[in-house]
Amino acid sequence: MSEMPGEVIEGSPLSVYESFLRKGKLAYQWDKATGKPVFFPRVLAPGSGSTDLTWRVSEGRGSVYSVTVISPKNEPAYNVVLVDMDEGYRLMSRVEGIPAEDVRIGMRVRARVFDPGNEEPPYPIFVPE
Repeated sequence: MSEMPGEVIEGSPLSVYESFLRKGKLAYQWDKATGKPVFFPRVLAPGSGSTDLTWRVSEGRGSVYSVTVISPKNEPAYNVVLVDMDEGYRLMSRVEGIPAEDVRIGMRVRARVFDPGNEEPPYPIFVPE
């Protein structure tokens, strides 16, 4: 993880998060009052209500907490996962690069930024580590 000391970051929490993703970085907020990570980005920290939130860049590594495989009729199966990031927050995404059915709880994964284009914002996906 790396913090941006002295760097002024302006904009809504969502726009700042998306700007990091556009640079290929997965960012999250840090609540100075509690010493805990905050994700999904927001204006007030849950629990403490603190507005003293700083941005940090994740190393992008974590473990699959849960996995659901969806098998639509006449389409390839895909997965939806919750990933516990090493920095202490959890996010929802998918694991790519292996068959959906091969994703397992506890599997170590690494984040990649996916840019869907078409004016849609980028978002994190994961690959096995």
